[in-house]
Amino acid sequence: MARRWRWLGWVLGTALASVVATLLVLNILPARRDLQYLLDHRHGAAEEAFRRQMSGVLSAAILEGNRVETLVNGDRIFPAMLGAIGAASDSINFETYVYWSGEIAGRFAEALAERARAGVAVRVLLDWQGSVPMDRDLLALMREAGADVRRFRRPRWYTLDRMNNRTHRKLLIVDGAVGFTGGVGIADKWLGDARHEGEWRENHYRITGPVVAQLQAAFIENWLEAVGRLPAEASQFPPLGPVGDSPAHVMKSAPLGGSTAMHLMFMMAIAAAERHIRIGMPYFVPDDLSIRHLVAARARGVEVDVIVPGEHMDKEFVRRASRHFWGAMLEAGVRIHEYQPTMYHLKLLVVDEAWASVGSVNFDERSFRLNDEANLNVYDPAFVREQIALFEQDLARSRRITLEEWRNRGWRKKVSDWVLSFLRPQL
Repeated sequence: MARRWRWLGWVLGTALASVVATLLVLNILPARRDLQYLLDHRHGAAEEAFRRQMSGVLSAAILEGNRVETLVNGDRIFPAMLGAIGAASDSINFETYVYWSGEIAGRFAEALAERARAGVAVRVLLDWQGSVPMDRDLLALMREAGADVRRFRRPRWYTLDRMNNRTHRKLLIVDGAVGFTGGVGIADKWLGDARHEGEWRENHYRITGPVVAQLQAAFIENWLEAVGRLPAEASQFPPLGPVGDSPAHVMKSAPLGGSTAMHLMFMMAIAAAERHIRIGMPYFVPDDLSIRHLVAARARGVEVDVIVPGEHMDKEFVRRASRHFWGAMLEAGVRIHEYQPTMYHLKLLVVDEAWASVGSVNFDERSFRLNDEANLNVYDPAFVREQIALFEQDLARSRRITLEEWRNRGWRKKVSDWVLSFLRPQL
């Protein structure tokens, strides 16, 4: 009898170990990438052929007639978002990764609750992991007012294989007609104007015009997964006429379903560069193919500037892992700069003076492979020049890292960078 019980225990233990191992594999091992080879430079980002390729390959129609307003830092971002919420008459759809506690978290909760009490259909989708620090009283405030608040991919025994796939999308759509996206989180670190290390540097964007419908579609995709039903209002997609001169489209990816569209989109844009690539990223941990594309751009004479956080980086282990991979890029002439005043959190890719991509995507494997993301691609030279002007201002407050400095960093830094580089698939 004892032997039988030992045998049964061994079987059950083996089965449990197999389940745990399977979950680890599903969560950790790199997914297959659709793009495995270097893309050739065939046309520039200003050419119509580039637009057709981006629209066709990525199955995202470019829509004319949009207006995209750049909001710089919390002093301008939060009033614009709260103003739009306060003016809502029909619906508010709000999705974010970071929602913590504090002053701005309370102001958003109160604004959303007030609109819900006024009869506006308020939907709030919070990533479970990103909103762990959130005060439960804020959840209660919104729900008691009638807002439908959900936590995205909250851990359940039947969703353990999805715990590592988060929604990183940052979307606010009001009445189906006004949209916001960018890098901001709902936390006090984003308050202010990037004057010191307590005020993070950020860009966010207010969008009107036909492309808002694509932002709405990105929200509804995640809402449908979380809730299992579509929003009831027919007004979710009102007719949207032209309001500006910016052609744009929304790129979304959901790697849980097999999409690595963001990685492909970034590589296509870099391959189209002819003069200058500008990258502003808080988390810049490029995979090998991304590095090859940047080095290839330098080989054909394209200038490449990258701004990343400096000593005020909120995740030092990411900074160190990133630094391990800088050698080949620095040798090729890629210029890497560390932003000095505070944490640098905006997410920006600009190619020549023709194209810019803004939104939630970081230049790392987590954004390319693991997170649900959404970016706005804008094909308007005037908008792009505005992003370049802001980039140059940030560049003036950054310190360039030379190849010599990188090579001569202490052996302890080299070892720690190397060790942390093995985490790249998860960063």
